[in-house]
Amino acid sequence: MSGQRSFFARLCRYYLLFTAGFAAFLLALSVLEQEGMPRAWIGYLFMLVTITLYATIGVISRTSNVTEYYVAGRRVPAMFNGMATAADWISAASFISLAGGLYLNGFDGLAFIMGWTGGYCLVALLIAPYLRKFSQYTIPDFLAARYGSGADKRGASVRVVAVAATIIVSFTYVVAQIYAVGLIASRFTGVDFSVGIFLGLASILVCSFLGGMRAITWTQVAQYIIILVAFLIPAMWLSVKHADNPVPQLAYGKVLPQLSAREHVLETDPKENEVRTIFRQRAQSYQARIAGLPASWEQGRLAAQRQLDSLRQRNTSLFDIRNAERTLIAYPKSPDEARVLWQAAQAQNQKRAEPIIPHAQPFPAADRAQSDIKRNNFLALVFCMMLGTAALPHILMRSYTTPSVHETRVSVFWTLFFILLIYLTIPALAVLVKYDIYSALVGTQYTHLPTWVSYWANVDKLSPLISIVDVNRDGIVQLAEISIDADVLVLATPEIAGLPYVISGLVAAGGLAAALSTADGLLLAISNALSHDVYYKVVDPTASTQKRVTISKLLLLAVAFIAAYAASQKPADILSLVGVAFSLAASTLFPPLVLGVFWQRANYQGALAGMLAGFGVCLYYMLHTSTMLGGNANGQWMHIAPISAGIFGVPAGLAAAILVSWLTPAPGRRSVGLVEHIRAPE
Repeated sequence: MSGQRSFFARLCRYYLLFTAGFAAFLLALSVLEQEGMPRAWIGYLFMLVTITLYATIGVISRTSNVTEYYVAGRRVPAMFNGMATAADWISAASFISLAGGLYLNGFDGLAFIMGWTGGYCLVALLIAPYLRKFSQYTIPDFLAARYGSGADKRGASVRVVAVAATIIVSFTYVVAQIYAVGLIASRFTGVDFSVGIFLGLASILVCSFLGGMRAITWTQVAQYIIILVAFLIPAMWLSVKHADNPVPQLAYGKVLPQLSAREHVLETDPKENEVRTIFRQRAQSYQARIAGLPASWEQGRLAAQRQLDSLRQRNTSLFDIRNAERTLIAYPKSPDEARVLWQAAQAQNQKRAEPIIPHAQPFPAADRAQSDIKRNNFLALVFCMMLGTAALPHILMRSYTTPSVHETRVSVFWTLFFILLIYLTIPALAVLVKYDIYSALVGTQYTHLPTWVSYWANVDKLSPLISIVDVNRDGIVQLAEISIDADVLVLATPEIAGLPYVISGLVAAGGLAAALSTADGLLLAISNALSHDVYYKVVDPTASTQKRVTISKLLLLAVAFIAAYAASQKPADILSLVGVAFSLAASTLFPPLVLGVFWQRANYQGALAGMLAGFGVCLYYMLHTSTMLGGNANGQWMHIAPISAGIFGVPAGLAAAILVSWLTPAPGRRSVGLVEHIRAPE
């Protein structure tokens, strides 16, 4: 016990020194900025120093010991495990996208916050302490032991299915994190988006490759400190600016009525309505072109070709000719391609033609039926995020790293505390930024647009993160003319608020820390599942500890590069990818985990049926209803969005597991004994 106390005290000293050093670094950069240091150098320094720091911790914590590599030696104190888990949890979706989602969707965006924080209550009550009592390495380990009988190797089948689920869920999630890394690196170093992805990947690999869970844990504690400082400083600045109060949560209540009043003014502004009418007309035009296919496609192609020929014959400027050539090249190559592109353009214009969504109004809609649909989707999303949280492999793995079951329970408390420091600030930040844009940017002359607009518009020229176009040609910015991506809002907050550029670098470092910390945990979950649960437990049970760790490191490299390639293709926005991962985790892993702990009658056949049924229903619904995956929104059940497919997958998984367990023989004494063991008081 005294050894644990001295270890805890030593960790406190180390991280206090780290915090002081980081504060000194911020102060030094602030002074250098005042002295005229170029902005690009500040961005380079933040990226270089933070990545070097994480790499140094990775090198110091390198290990080939199996227990250290998989579960950090089971000696991480509860408070520090809580900080590490919070950093693991506060991914790019939370740090970068969640405030942006609230900015765009208002009340509806709270579903993520309610679901994710509520999910940790389920982790504490239903799963984490029992996994720690089990004292192994991975989630498939627990499921194989709980549902396998030992003699006939039934656990191997459960293990393989659980490994497949772990890989699919974690891979989907890690692609979103690596996408965020590329976004941040490209903005603050000026490199191409794809190059930025692989630069960030190098930092991820140094920690997870060299030291596994041991290196990741101590890196994530440092990353949480950076995340907290980076998120709170801009929020506190805006809070003082708009409410004369440095506590964002208190300023939230004062600014929200002011935002509602500003929304009402903009809603009745004739210029705003003029712009929305133009967007509505554009949507109708695309609808007419879609209805006229394939003739409309042929007419459009001929018109573009005639325009180019006319410009060439008149010897107009090379600039105009090049624009006409680009228009012709970008024109759809077939009627089918035209249909897809025009439908997307119609939906985009129709969305921008809609009236302002009141930020504080729950489930705003034109009629009661539409409002009920929004409410049902809100509740479905909360449900999926909660159960998905309670089944995420990379989060549950952290239950194995504490010294005891009691420490695991305390660790979950600390995790919730550290998460809430961020999550209670996110809604306040969304309102503060929204009020700033509505009152300062809207109404600005186009000749006086702030410089941050052009900075962010040039990060990705093919799919701009922010776009402000004078649609009605009056020279004044209207709200409807602003298109801003949810993934850019937090990163641009310091510039929106007028803070020194060093704070922009700090926020980028925080976003990078959030993405890297989660990516580290996810990649380790995938590689450990493959090396421990497949290679060691199924392929080669006689493998030495050194060989097992080496295999894990090699697999981690392979998975990381595949995920980086997938992220470079920009498959979807960060929040959508994360939502898919949570629905799949809830549908596939939650039923066998909870039934495995609390229902002794659950057996091998039921676990397999539950995982396969839950995954199958969830995946089918996503493929069937998501336009991004080739489905059709008209196929939705009860108008539930594809991101909440877990609302159908979880009941299907539970029902299949329970029904099949009842119809097949009861589990053996070994499985029953394991349940009694993990549920016995420590």
